[in-house]
Amino acid sequence: MKTSSNNLRIGIAVAVILGTIGWLAWSGYGSAKSYYVTIAELGHMGDKAYKSNLRVEGFVQPGSIEQTGTHVTFVLNEFESHSPKAASGRLLKVTYNGTEPPPDTFKDDSQALAEGTYGRDGVFHANVLQAKCASKYAPVAPGSAQPGSTQPGSTPAAPAASGNPRADATAPAASTPAAAN
Repeated sequence: MKTSSNNLRIGIAVAVILGTIGWLAWSGYGSAKSYYVTIAELGHMGDKAYKSNLRVEGFVQPGSIEQTGTHVTFVLNEFESHSPKAASGRLLKVTYNGTEPPPDTFKDDSQALAEGTYGRDGVFHANVLQAKCASKYAPVAPGSAQPGSTQPGSTPAAPAASGNPRADATAPAASTPAAAN
């Protein structure tokens, strides 16, 4: 009789512990989950936008960054500023109140990802902020040349002839010897 009451107590204790672990896992999963949405989708979510943890991506509107310590306010545009669609792109005001300052790559026209909640005031309140490199990979304006590239219809510069055709074809570029330490 004594062993069955001990088994009952152990069984109840195990059930309570497993129930508590299950409840913590379920509630933790729900709060850590975030939905990725575009700025356009955010406007069409309705009341669900105010109740969910969201991730929103866009391009930092040039001239919109206002930073005070780790607090940053800026505007996201769904298109880059040099895109023809930029003028008609949807805008989203974002406030970031994080414990860390924004990354070094967070600049005008950089692609940014903000994670947080959308407020009824129309402002996205971010607690996580990530940024990709600014638009250094933007399309080249017509008529400008990239270093190391040739324009259509042009030929690359030929190496200077030294008089030895074999040396010109196979010799590596001349270099100066390094100073000995």
